[in-house]
Amino acid sequence: MPPPGTLHGLCQVTPQLYLSNVRAASDASVLQRFNITCIINVSENKASHPRPGVDYVHIPVADSPLTTLCDHFHRVANKIDLVCRSDGRTLVHCNAGVSRSATLCIAYLMKHHNKSLLEAHGCVRSSRPIIRPNVGFWKQLIDYEKELRGCTTVEMISSSIGEIPDLYEEETKNMLPF
Repeated sequence: MPPPGTLHGLCQVTPQLYLSNVRAASDASVLQRFNITCIINVSENKASHPRPGVDYVHIPVADSPLTTLCDHFHRVANKIDLVCRSDGRTLVHCNAGVSRSATLCIAYLMKHHNKSLLEAHGCVRSSRPIIRPNVGFWKQLIDYEKELRGCTTVEMISSSIGEIPDLYEEETKNMLPF
């Protein structure tokens, strides 16, 4: 298993929050080594055998721009915060650890660490560079930031590959549409 912070393994977002794909989340030795006390699975598939002694939350949603993930932002952010306050560690995962789970980690940082959307995205991306919430999730995060802060630090813009958050503008300038 690659060490934390690598693209395929468990990535540490904060001292008590981790992000990964499903493979890392199902490795008992990894969970034990990093003292994971809560797993939040944000995928359509529920773990067949949640680990004994580990709190397990299943958010059964698809990675689709049409999925309403924002309905879970407050509940998941509050759950992560509760686990942190009791000195536990939470692992949030989806299939690839790129879109759904990253979105929920960003929402948590916005709510409980008072980070702007831009800051929260940067924090999660620095620990797991492959994150890429889908366009629908970005729109929901922008709305969530408006709700929490009254303003936004990220806007959706048109690009050669369609609508994207403005922070991706530079990296998509030379891309051709599909």
